[in-house]
Amino acid sequence: MAAAAAPAAAHMADVSWKMLELRARVKRSGSIYEPLKSINLPKPEGGSLWDKLDHYYRIVKSTLLLHQSPTTGLFPTKTYGDNQKAKVHDSLYCAACAWALALAYRRIDDDKGRTHELEHSAIKCMRGILYCYMRQANKVQQFKQDPKPSGCLHSVFSAHTGDEVFSHKEYGHLQINAVSLFLLYLVEMISSGLQIIYNTDEVSFIQNLVFCVERAYRVPDFGVWERGSKYNNGSPELHSSSVGLAKAALEAINGFNLFGNQGCSWSVIFVDFDAHNRNRQTLCSLLPRESRSHNTDAALLPCLSYPAFALDDEVLFSQTLDKIIRKLKGKYGFKRFLRDGYRTALEDKTRRYYKPAEIKLFDGIECEFPLFFIFMIIDGVFRGNPAQVKEYQDLLDPLLQHTSEGCPVVPKYYYVPADFVELEKKNPGSQKRFPSNNGRDGKFFLWGQAVYIIAKLLADRLVSPKDIDPIGRYIPPQDQRNVSMRFSNQGPLENDLVVHVALIAESQRLQVFLNTYGIQTQTPQQVEPIQIWAQKELVKAYFHLGVNDKLGLSGRPDRPIGCLGTSKIYRILGKTVVCYSIIFDLSDFYMSQDVMMLIDDIKNALQFIKQYWKMHGRPLFVVLIREDNIRGSRFNPILDMLAAFRKGIVGGVKVHVDRVQTLISGAVVEQLDFLRITETEEAPVFKSLEELDLPKHSKVKRQSSTPNASELEQQPDVNVNDWKNKSTYEILQKLNDCNCLASQALLSSILLKREGPNFITKEGTVAEHIERIYRRAGSKKLWSVVRFAASLLGKLVDSLAPSITNVLVQGKQVTLGAFGQEEEVISNPLSPGVIKNIIYEKCHLQDEREAVVQQELVIHIGWIISNSPELFSGMLKIRIGWIIHAMKYELKIRAGDMPTKDLYQMSPSEVKQLLLDILQPQQQGRGWLNRRQIDGSLNRTPAGFYDRVWQILERTPNGLIVAGKFLPQQPTLSDMTMYEMNFSLLVEDMLQNIDQPEYRQIIVELLMVISVILERNPELEFQGKVDLDKVVQEAFHDFQKDHSSPKGAEKQDHMTAFYNTHPMGKKGTCSYLSKAVITLLLEGEMKPSNDDPCTVS
Repeated sequence: MAAAAAPAAAHMADVSWKMLELRARVKRSGSIYEPLKSINLPKPEGGSLWDKLDHYYRIVKSTLLLHQSPTTGLFPTKTYGDNQKAKVHDSLYCAACAWALALAYRRIDDDKGRTHELEHSAIKCMRGILYCYMRQANKVQQFKQDPKPSGCLHSVFSAHTGDEVFSHKEYGHLQINAVSLFLLYLVEMISSGLQIIYNTDEVSFIQNLVFCVERAYRVPDFGVWERGSKYNNGSPELHSSSVGLAKAALEAINGFNLFGNQGCSWSVIFVDFDAHNRNRQTLCSLLPRESRSHNTDAALLPCLSYPAFALDDEVLFSQTLDKIIRKLKGKYGFKRFLRDGYRTALEDKTRRYYKPAEIKLFDGIECEFPLFFIFMIIDGVFRGNPAQVKEYQDLLDPLLQHTSEGCPVVPKYYYVPADFVELEKKNPGSQKRFPSNNGRDGKFFLWGQAVYIIAKLLADRLVSPKDIDPIGRYIPPQDQRNVSMRFSNQGPLENDLVVHVALIAESQRLQVFLNTYGIQTQTPQQVEPIQIWAQKELVKAYFHLGVNDKLGLSGRPDRPIGCLGTSKIYRILGKTVVCYSIIFDLSDFYMSQDVMMLIDDIKNALQFIKQYWKMHGRPLFVVLIREDNIRGSRFNPILDMLAAFRKGIVGGVKVHVDRVQTLISGAVVEQLDFLRITETEEAPVFKSLEELDLPKHSKVKRQSSTPNASELEQQPDVNVNDWKNKSTYEILQKLNDCNCLASQALLSSILLKREGPNFITKEGTVAEHIERIYRRAGSKKLWSVVRFAASLLGKLVDSLAPSITNVLVQGKQVTLGAFGQEEEVISNPLSPGVIKNIIYEKCHLQDEREAVVQQELVIHIGWIISNSPELFSGMLKIRIGWIIHAMKYELKIRAGDMPTKDLYQMSPSEVKQLLLDILQPQQQGRGWLNRRQIDGSLNRTPAGFYDRVWQILERTPNGLIVAGKFLPQQPTLSDMTMYEMNFSLLVEDMLQNIDQPEYRQIIVELLMVISVILERNPELEFQGKVDLDKVVQEAFHDFQKDHSSPKGAEKQDHMTAFYNTHPMGKKGTCSYLSKAVITLLLEGEMKPSNDDPCTVS
């Protein structure tokens, strides 16, 4: 006993001696800059505040700050070896940890200099990242104009020099989440009193980072895991976690002063409200998915919870979090995502990318990361959920390793060793996993260590959520109504917004004229000194924001200001400015000549503002009335709309009309102080709306009402085939003699193709002549001629690219191209020039007018999907050419026995109404042929359709084929998972070769039938390749027998009766399809089932 007690007593004496030495040294010098000696100190239970903080200080010093670069302040990803690289993302969490502990030390009066040391460790890291970033200012400038992976800021630097260490070909640097996290922590730390930004060069650089982050909603990146697609094949994707962090960063930094309390107006950061809103919309449409290939991902935890708190929808938050926990949680932590091969025993570490179908190998043996248990602890503290905190602390504690000095170590991951892989796959969760690092080998996972300290400080109440979130990213639901925020991070509160409206007449005589109808307006002169600007003038003003010649940075890119941005009031160079929306801009595209379109645009804009306005203060919507708006038949619809404004409700939106001077008091005012002009600088010139100088009492020319032109007027009186082979001289003669605009357009098109746009005619060049035809036809409402001339001139509608982006952010794809011809699939936002090339290459092969009608539809769909996304449910691909086909078919149905109306002769507003009609659920009174043709043209599928195709593929070893397009079982099932978007797109790709809409719909019904049969008969599976066309032919053959069809009528062209048959019932299409499917299934072998009631033994 005595022998055993002796070592213990010696150990105690040793510890006591070390304690005395430590106290003496602290008393003697008071310096905390001396290197720490290794002392194994247990954490004091119920000790003083100093003891508790001292415990964490020692852990932070020995496991984190020990590794901080003395030169750049960055933290390396590997804490051993010489070739040290630092990831921006990991360094930010390390800085946040030092900052969090400094905040805790602020509670102690005599902190022995530790607050200063810890704060400046954080500042050094943040400025180190800023230093690395600013050395790449040229990349920021490049990315701002053209966001692509090869021209973005790097995410990894040398820890000691800040130099680039990997090229873009060697590493996925495009990580918007990292830049966003930097901006977010920058704001949080400055708000707590730290000084990080020192001068105007740095302010302008941060402003340019904001310009880059604003586009997160349309820029696929490589995400937190630096791999992009789940398949690890080098392709970037749009990630919810990146978009969410961008949204949070924009909310945090908008209107924020980077110099803190010491700052003035020119150190304030500006954010485009409309860009923020697009990020918000995109995030909500992507979730609960992480991306197309990632059905869910643990990377969403820091986005949904600390530090970003990006989501303002509690229901969507719960749905996303439940999915992460359900699919990814394990005994040792969370998997990053399903089939993640990172650091598993089967991953080939010599290759950067995986082979096709390789990810199937990692199914069930993905590494588990304790880090995400820590995020769940922090989430529990913020949300006031002690049960969640305890649950995850109990899960985490057994996983922690310890250094030889007793400091806790968070292993990066737990893995299944190679010898146990097969056993783990057979029985998931049965095998012991091993930690990647334990600290005793000198290896630390600094991201994990940093978050662990933050969690412990919160759980032990040494810092509060308000301390580490001074800007209030997280607001408890019960407090949300009382919180004033720059951009609301609140849930969708009941929005009973009243939009303030100012009616502006462009001339005094128009004002007098409208007054006779009881419509009170103001003219530009009457609102002075307030100025009225077009949004493009505001864009010009924003060109000056963030300009820095030293860094080679221009100002805000040339992007239009959206409806939300133009609903604010601006103070610019001492002037007060209100703006009118882009919808009131004078446009060269013919849609502006249809006043019903303008009225529709106004209603859409008001609905959009009502839905997405989240600021304190009322939106101010300027309605600009031009004399041209009330000419002819345009007058009555405009008058009706203005009367609705007076009544206080327009398109279901409450409005309040008043004078601009009165409305200003309740509006949101944006001070554009970045336009600082010194005495030597010349002030920029901005053009405000000028009043038309017309005699006040002269009559407004209303002209006689011009109804839509008759079909006869829209038809040419010459035949193109008769004239295209005639000589140029003959065509010119005919052109001079011809009064019919439709014929002139047709003859001009022949000249244009033969002689070119600069060929001289009697009325100038061919191009000028067609431009004149375009204008004359517009005033006469000859819409078919207008569209033909617009296409010949290669016209491009404004806002085409943003409209396509509106569709993409809803998780859809767009295809451009004529029905039955090759289509171009757009899955990522494109520039207007690229879209124009696609449209004019793919869309006017059969009919020139198609190219401009497709542009009309893109604009309409962009508005509709923003305000009523439910109309596009079940439609993954928006195929514009097929939708036009559906519209033409709808016109045919409506005409009955009468001649069918020509789509191209309809006004743009009539085209839009027709589009809305076909998007509505199909009317019950219709025949099934009509319903299938419309639904097939829209590419609409039933709920759960793609998941059912997956289940079919699981039981079809040799795959599916339809219309010559093959969907193999492998590598599809190995590469993908059931619920991922990429699989749904693959199914759509398989169906794309089908050229008849009604036949496509029968194939969709057939796949649903197969799914139900296989679900009810688990012992059955297909043996050979399943040719869906043959199954339909078999079903149709049976249908013919029952309906005594004449022989030889088996061609698809004669399947009209089959298409027109009700799906359900004894003689419905589904009964014939079911019979054909069962026949095919019974040709194969049955799999024996253990619980088969027919089995004898």
